[in-house]
Amino acid sequence: MIDPWNSAIIDYEKLREQFGIKPFADLMDDIKDPHPLMKRGIIFGQRDYGRIVKAMREGSSFAVVTGMMPSGKMHIGHKMVVDQLIWYQKKGAEIYIPIADMESYSAREVDFKTSKKLAVEEYITNYIALGLDFEDEDLHIYLQSENEVVKDLGYKLAKKVNLSQLKAIYGFANNTNLAHVYVPLIQVADILHPQLDEFGGPKPIVVPVGADQDPHIRLTRDIAERFKSTYQFIAPSSTYHRFITGLTGDKMSSSKPKTAIFLSDTPEVAVKKLKTAKTGGRETLEEQKEIGGAPEECAVYEMLLYHLILDDGKLKEIYRDCQEGNMMCGECKQNATLLVEEFFQKLSQEREKAKDLAKASLLEIS
Repeated sequence: MIDPWNSAIIDYEKLREQFGIKPFADLMDDIKDPHPLMKRGIIFGQRDYGRIVKAMREGSSFAVVTGMMPSGKMHIGHKMVVDQLIWYQKKGAEIYIPIADMESYSAREVDFKTSKKLAVEEYITNYIALGLDFEDEDLHIYLQSENEVVKDLGYKLAKKVNLSQLKAIYGFANNTNLAHVYVPLIQVADILHPQLDEFGGPKPIVVPVGADQDPHIRLTRDIAERFKSTYQFIAPSSTYHRFITGLTGDKMSSSKPKTAIFLSDTPEVAVKKLKTAKTGGRETLEEQKEIGGAPEECAVYEMLLYHLILDDGKLKEIYRDCQEGNMMCGECKQNATLLVEEFFQKLSQEREKAKDLAKASLLEIS
């Protein structure tokens, strides 16, 4: 059972085998200018992504849907989704970003006013600061609670879903509040509504998600098939990315501050946090020189892999030097802190510039 709200580290291989997720690598040769997250295996799985590859190759219409649940601060692991959106925006995609305030309310007990504030000050501000073009006419952002089209569609789609199915997919307990039980239907509507006639009709849609969100994808694909004769829905495609390891070695989480570097952190705070990160080093320098480190177990190396180094050759060199015992953890950490400091200095500046546009986006979605 995968719980989209509480899952810990996922066994990615078991996930693929159990739920039929295909390897993303199977399609790599067909993708022009793949994103580094794709090339490095961070995006590891997909469902029906060939439809999206075909649309990009032919220059035909397709959409990307990815929501934000404003229940806490945005950490550097969330940057993966923004990076993908920027890539898709350059590929000509229509982009839909639902602000999942209904989910925050039902699953995290965050009131709607707070959700709206978090969405603007944390998420939208960071999305803009990281480079997503919010002035693009093909980008659509909205609050779930204020989108009548989505709420109406979610209600209609609920007609062909029963409680037993939702329990089987999500593992809802008998004491789960009914708002929480119902909100996945709103998320299904988030994903499918870009195919309604008023948004251009049926088109391929891709939903880039972390592995723990697959229950939403499976439910949506199932419902799309059930309503195919009514709406001519095309079942959505999806991609799956790995979680970035937290500073303590666990999953990075906004609810566990010691695991996370937040995008709103100052450069000084970000550097200080990185210096505490768990590494893949051995117990002694002698042992590390003799048998090498374990970069695949190192939170610092993952920070380089996911976010800080674009040069594949340089990254391979760091991996090899660590594995062969030619680079000690102290040296690697010092080099990484310089990159983190540079990244957060630039991000802090961009966040300041993004605040007014973020507030303007709030007015548009109010």
